Amino acid sequence: MSRRTARKSILTALAALPLAALLAACASTGDAGSGDNAETEGPVKIGVVGASDPYWADYVEAAAAEGIEVELVDFTDYSQPNPALTEGELDLNQFQHIVYLAGYNVASGEDLQPIGSTAIYPLGLYSTKYESVEDIPAGETVAVPNDESNRARGLLVLQSAGLIELKSGGSIFSNLDDVDTEKSKVTVTELAADITANSLPDVAAAIINNDFVERAGLSASDAIAQDDPSDPNALPYVNVFAAKADQVDNPTYLKLVEIFQNTQSVQDGVLEVSGGTAVLLQTPVADLVESLKKVEADTKAQK
Repeated sequence: MSRRTARKSILTALAALPLAALLAACASTGDAGSGDNAETEGPVKIGVVGASDPYWADYVEAAAAEGIEVELVDFTDYSQPNPALTEGELDLNQFQHIVYLAGYNVASGEDLQPIGSTAIYPLGLYSTKYESVEDIPAGETVAVPNDESNRARGLLVLQSAGLIELKSGGSIFSNLDDVDTEKSKVTVTELAADITANSLPDVAAAIINNDFVERAGLSASDAIAQDDPSDPNALPYVNVFAAKADQVDNPTYLKLVEIFQNTQSVQDGVLEVSGGTAVLLQTPVADLVESLKKVEADTKAQK
């Protein structure tokens, strides 16, 4: 299936029309990929995954109120928005965190860049035995998922919570061999992500992937620890708006980031769709760029 046919819908913000009458497949008259960083003329195409989430309609309206026409291009496959941006089919995309963006850049040889943050969706530590991290006795066992991405992120959560220490500070590629057992408070074991919740009676606590929290009869508010957005180790998991490298200073694109971050209905909608788990952020772009460089370097070192 081509990228164009994979799109479920294209919503265009037209101030003269009600939302229900928004037309699909409008052609952009903007200069995507032109590299001139001038004010963008015509609709700005933004690639997303999940354009049916209600807050996107609020976002389109808010942009129109600022005189910016937006087309939301909806993708069903996470592998498609970055190539579409690279090829000039989009002006921006907003669907990924820095780790995913770094992986694409390294694999493709491209140089897409973050121009603004949206939110981080924390990974939580849960327990049915202890009400806080501080209550967990030394020497207890804590479980993390055994898949590469969630394992490393889970270990970083445990480190932020003061339960373990990772050699060299840890990275997105950390595994159990990187746990400094002599300096750590607990022992770590790894289990399949879909059974970490079921393991709670047998361990002091477990990192549980967001997909399995509700299925286990838990809620995000039950977490006794989670990613700390202020921790540099959590920065690679911040979701971002991405643009081509020659468009990072485009004033229209930067304004669209501000609209997302400062429109209350949009922010409320992100929280609602996430079940209240999202941590809304306005991370300095310089920090996002620096994090991307580090993750790209770490990714290349693993190859």
